[in-house]
Amino acid sequence: MPTDHADGTGFVHHACLYGSDEEFLATALPFVRDGLVAGEPVLAATTPANIELLRDALGERAHALDTAETAYFGRRPVERVSAFLRYHDRRARPGRRMRMLAEPMWGGRSARQVAEWKRMESGLNVLLAELPVWMICPYDTRAVSADVAAAACVTHPVRMDGERAHPCARYTDPLAYAAAIGPPPDTAPATAARMGPTADASAVRLFARERAAVAGLTGERLALAEFAVAEAAGYLLAADGARVALRIWEVPGALACELLRDDPHGASVPAFAGFLPPAEAPDPEDGLWLARTLSESLEVCAEGPRTRLGLRLAGLRDAECG
Repeated sequence: MPTDHADGTGFVHHACLYGSDEEFLATALPFVRDGLVAGEPVLAATTPANIELLRDALGERAHALDTAETAYFGRRPVERVSAFLRYHDRRARPGRRMRMLAEPMWGGRSARQVAEWKRMESGLNVLLAELPVWMICPYDTRAVSADVAAAACVTHPVRMDGERAHPCARYTDPLAYAAAIGPPPDTAPATAARMGPTADASAVRLFARERAAVAGLTGERLALAEFAVAEAAGYLLAADGARVALRIWEVPGALACELLRDDPHGASVPAFAGFLPPAEAPDPEDGLWLARTLSESLEVCAEGPRTRLGLRLAGLRDAECG
């Protein structure tokens, strides 16, 4: 994985920890300005306040800067990855690198969501490895926890201090980090509805629909829950001779589903499977991407040939307004 942006190829992933507007601009402004001067596409996905700082500092060059409020630039990790890829596909130029200033939003997230975003930050080093993108991810130390700030130097190979780059000594291989950072899995209670093991995808889908209906889902939410479980199960059952067992139960405000597969050929599910949106050519991971997109969360836990997929499905009793 490249840590030097000089050759213009491959994904470069840097972190920037800042504690003031001046520290933010010390890294962000030259990064953005130099890209615009070079004619590179440049995206700043950050807070409205930081976008305003950049535009004021850039002057007339601000018109060439693409911006997005980061709170709306992918609400969940799978959507964030898709947003990066959409921007790349729309603005890519042959033989030319692009730059992205991509600030994650950490405030107000649950512990489970924070862990998911940390895994995504690490996973970008794998998922975007072949793209000619130089990305700097700012972390506002006035707003993020000490734990999140420390994780920036574990999930990024390099940290920027102004225009100076410093290798992160604590940087961890993404696959090892993904295995270590996962939150405690939902534990199926003795009362959980159980099915299988089975290789019958239709039976899995019917079981998921019945249990979601018992939990109180109706209409579109019922259909989406059924579809998410069916797509996840379809991905697992694509392996020759595979069977899956299911457990479904309620957790506060959501429906939890656990799918267990023992692959007879010893294959496991990659840690970042299902994060990349479908391309023109069909791919076995397309169904898992749909399951990730339709679920509140999807966790992959692979121990040799045994794979556990844990899904949290749409909230059951959200208040409705209007």
